[in-house]
Amino acid sequence: MSQSALRITPVILSGGSGTRLWPLSRTGRPKQLLALTHAETMLQLTARRSNDPQAFEAPIVVANAAHADQIEAQLAEVGVTPAALVLEPVARNTAPAIALAALAVAPDALLLVMPSDHVIADVDAFRAAIGAATPLAAEGWLVTFGIAPQAPDTGYGYIRTGAPLADGVQRVERFVEKPDRATAEAYLAEGCYAWNGGIFLFRADAYLAALEAHGPEIAAASRASIAAAHREGTRLFPEAKAFAASPSDSIDYAVMEKASRVAVAPVDMGWSDVGSWDALHDIAVKDAGNNAHHGEVVAIDTSGCLIRSQGPLVAAVGVKDLIVIATGDAVLIMPRGSSQEVKRAVEELKKSGHITLDRPND
Repeated sequence: MSQSALRITPVILSGGSGTRLWPLSRTGRPKQLLALTHAETMLQLTARRSNDPQAFEAPIVVANAAHADQIEAQLAEVGVTPAALVLEPVARNTAPAIALAALAVAPDALLLVMPSDHVIADVDAFRAAIGAATPLAAEGWLVTFGIAPQAPDTGYGYIRTGAPLADGVQRVERFVEKPDRATAEAYLAEGCYAWNGGIFLFRADAYLAALEAHGPEIAAASRASIAAAHREGTRLFPEAKAFAASPSDSIDYAVMEKASRVAVAPVDMGWSDVGSWDALHDIAVKDAGNNAHHGEVVAIDTSGCLIRSQGPLVAAVGVKDLIVIATGDAVLIMPRGSSQEVKRAVEELKKSGHITLDRPND
């Protein structure tokens, strides 16, 4: 990487509740704090991708205050000491969360913004894409990383890539919403679309300037909350009332879709957002019957299932294409291919008072 790459500060977003992976993912221990694909947790894997002092500064982690102890403990286990742990008093989506991080560093610092709960199998390809994007980001471009689409998936937003700006980096022609199946198939056939994976690289001052222009209320609330913040060691506590005044909006809607100097670095890096139990089955190691299982599980004459247990023995006999998730206090059973419907179970359980998943003012 270039000399400017030494100024890259990873920003790890760890505020999500991960309800699509209920009952394993809960308010007190969301999916980024779980070991779903590896012996290490999703957060630990994310931190290790940029744990190279020759290329990266110590990370800034933006998180739910309720998870601070778990986050610090998990990072310590993999030898990562964050430069700051920015603890959101309420959830306000990614645009304000990233603003908090951008206000905690030098204006010319390069920020590599990464969700804490994604899988990246080919870290070398990711690093190469970062290297290709760094010079443009240093010049003030807002760079997103476009994921090479593996299928006409309707669960992701897409990026239409435009004219080349540098080797491995193109101008973003436009962002498009999650398509229907026919539209997604057309995107893949056309060959100039990438999935929007929510990973970004830009200077702190470039992001804040774009936010001032396109989301001034978010920028003002974030600045006010940092100005009145207090610090306890590496923990930074933005002032709650000021931050709560911010609109809740994603970086995509608030900034990336409206700014003028936006680029994309397309990359094929074995990416998954592990956004559902189906997605976890897709990337998991499977047995001869196409079953992915973890914990105390016995599968007899069973095929195409995802079966995970955190305690009780699960015996599956003569079934196929099921998702079975067992924890100490809950069991989820549903057809594979329908895992987006977990939200229906969560909503019903919230109504009945069985579970509480939201932070205050979420």
